Amino acid sequence: MADVSERKTGFFKQMRRAVTRTHESLAGGIGGLAALTRTVDEGALEELQAMLLTSDMGQQTVNRILDALHERAKREAIKGGAELRALLKEQLLAILTAPSEGRTRPKPRPGDPFVTFLVGVNGTGKTTTSGKLAAWNRARNRSVMLCAADTYRAAAIEQLQDWANRSGAEIFKTRKGGDAAALVFDAVAYARARRFDELIVDTAGRFHTKAGLMHELDKMIRSAAKVVPKAPHEVLLVMDATTGQNGMHQARLFTKSAGVTGIVLTKLDGTARGGIAVAIAQELNLPVRFMGVGEQLDDFLEFFPEAFIDSLLEEEPAEV
Repeated sequence: MADVSERKTGFFKQMRRAVTRTHESLAGGIGGLAALTRTVDEGALEELQAMLLTSDMGQQTVNRILDALHERAKREAIKGGAELRALLKEQLLAILTAPSEGRTRPKPRPGDPFVTFLVGVNGTGKTTTSGKLAAWNRARNRSVMLCAADTYRAAAIEQLQDWANRSGAEIFKTRKGGDAAALVFDAVAYARARRFDELIVDTAGRFHTKAGLMHELDKMIRSAAKVVPKAPHEVLLVMDATTGQNGMHQARLFTKSAGVTGIVLTKLDGTARGGIAVAIAQELNLPVRFMGVGEQLDDFLEFFPEAFIDSLLEEEPAEV
């Protein structure tokens, strides 16, 4: 497996393709500001504000960044585009790393699987993400079992079976219409008995406003904890990057209902605006764990904040 430096460089290259639209707007725009003036003035900061809003960072996040830049400009002039870029990177890094600071995820007891639930609304790519996360773990020589807990759709069970075949993971499933909470209980017990390293639970799409479905999700979570204490160890909310700010309100409410611990941002295909990752960290106070950047099995990236910021603002990755 590649070391951290190689993985960060690989992340930069793939992420640059995934956020082409945002990179062209931000990097090109900052370069244009540098060409127009040697000192960054109020007008330049207003132009930067518009660029950041266009990238889907959201008003709250942009206000925080601009307030910090205004304060700096009052104390000492910002000298050109290079310094503006460096200050912007500093602000973005602070936002992206804050949700992970001091946050510890529970570790399973020796011999117990690490249990991950994937949750979210329909259409965000939960089942695809389950398969890609399985492949990501398999590439790290971890044994993986997938649990097909979306028992409402036969197609979801079949799709997860295909991902299990492609990733080299095992699958635990039942018939369409089966009791999802009972299935999860049995899957966790099986994974524990067979000493799997990872159990990934693909849940049905649901809205936070659907009380019955949210109650079912709570039952599934409690079922897992009956077998493995503190399970699930991770609850990942799968978000579609193309929905941008339109998906933030829904996600904010969903995270309160489901005990979400991190975000998987999907469908970053070059047209989505990558600034949404910054808005998530600022507004939801949740770390982005992974990003989906395509349809292939390995189009699934562990999230590195520094490399992500470089992919938005720089032509080449910084030293990692």
